Amino acid sequence: MIMDMLDSINSVLWGPPSLLLLFGTGLFLTIVLRGLQFRKLIYAFKIGFGKEDKADAKAEGDVSHFKALMTALAATIGNGNIAGVATAITLGGPGAIFWMWIVGLLGMATKYAEALLAVKYRVKNERGEYSSGPMYYIERGLGKKYKLLAVAFAVFGAFAALGIGNSVQSNTIADVTSTSFGMPNWLTGVLLVGLVSIIIFGGIQRISSVASFFVPIMAFLYMGGALLILVLNMDMILPAFELIFYYAFNPVAAAGGFLGVVVSEAIRNGVARGIFSNEAGLGTAALIAGNARADHPVKQALVAMTGTFIVTIIVCTMTGITLLITGFWDPSGGELSGVAHDPGLEGGALTGAAFASVLGVVGEYIVAFSVIFFGFSTIVGWYVYGEKCFEYIAGAKGIAGYRLVYIAACGVGTVANLATVWAFADMANALMMIPNLVALLLLWKVVVAETNDYFQNFYQQAEIVEKKAS
Repeated sequence: MIMDMLDSINSVLWGPPSLLLLFGTGLFLTIVLRGLQFRKLIYAFKIGFGKEDKADAKAEGDVSHFKALMTALAATIGNGNIAGVATAITLGGPGAIFWMWIVGLLGMATKYAEALLAVKYRVKNERGEYSSGPMYYIERGLGKKYKLLAVAFAVFGAFAALGIGNSVQSNTIADVTSTSFGMPNWLTGVLLVGLVSIIIFGGIQRISSVASFFVPIMAFLYMGGALLILVLNMDMILPAFELIFYYAFNPVAAAGGFLGVVVSEAIRNGVARGIFSNEAGLGTAALIAGNARADHPVKQALVAMTGTFIVTIIVCTMTGITLLITGFWDPSGGELSGVAHDPGLEGGALTGAAFASVLGVVGEYIVAFSVIFFGFSTIVGWYVYGEKCFEYIAGAKGIAGYRLVYIAACGVGTVANLATVWAFADMANALMMIPNLVALLLLWKVVVAETNDYFQNFYQQAEIVEKKAS
């Protein structure tokens, strides 16, 4: 009954109006910014991964560009890239990857705008840390008459953190630890609750430090395993891309007990899982971007958009191609792909089986440990998002209570039904996305004005200083 209700809600929330709003916002921002996400991508990586310049080091903020990016990636490079991609392909067919790319490329402009507005309209909270997010740029950028829209985002964000960033992750971790190591779900829940408690009670500094340590290591491990599979099966890469482009516009035929997939399902699942993996349009980038030390809002905005490129265009693509070349994308169990496998596998377990089919038990363990550590870092990173949303609603005094609820949700997620958890996450995502996208469309002139100011003034001055120094 609950699942039927969630499916009904999601069919409306992820229907044509919402998809049009999402694609339309990304396309509109891409046009008014003149494709900035493509023109300035290399420069953006230079800011994010290069040495912090003197101006930023002296600027107001809590963490560096790199730490802010790593905290954001901790929340985005996770089971959306492992289990989410697998779910998208099994439900929407190979064509879902194409629509993930589209939402990712357009989403880079969306995330750029979110982060820019976050830094511009950030405020200091009672603890002396910066607070930012859509609720602040809605209220301060659009005015008090939009206060209800700001509150709506904060409420939806606080709930979404319990789903997309918490229970979905813990559920997938429990599924993989059970499959790979035979660990009972309740024990996984106890361990997660203990570790998450230790980290989140340390505040933003401890969370960003943990993220900066774990994310690069685990990303290297996971992508290294995927890259090895691609190298060993180079002749299958081109056919895999052909499957993606063909099924992006053509239905997947029925086979065995599999009923087939229509193109609309490829679009819906590709978009929904794409947003789940890169979070472009949700407004989450704005919740952490405001903590960055930056002497101009555009700098952190550029850094933030690189996260979408890394997550969708690199990590999700590698997962998707791996599933396609190994034949494990086929929900019929092998009648479509010609590679027999257990049709009951889903999510992270399916990706693990695909890795194991090429790399043996090592491949299974690569995915298992990636799911565990990525999922854990996502739970920790998303806590920051949930806390900031809840703080906006209830003030700093209510944070202690929210922490307890968040920790409890982590434990409950390990024993909950997978389909129900994912459906709840999809619903929460859409409810966050709508008020945020409306705000971005209303504030687009501010985004363009700040962008022009930076590249006509600050950027040129920085180039002159750098040339003199060299």
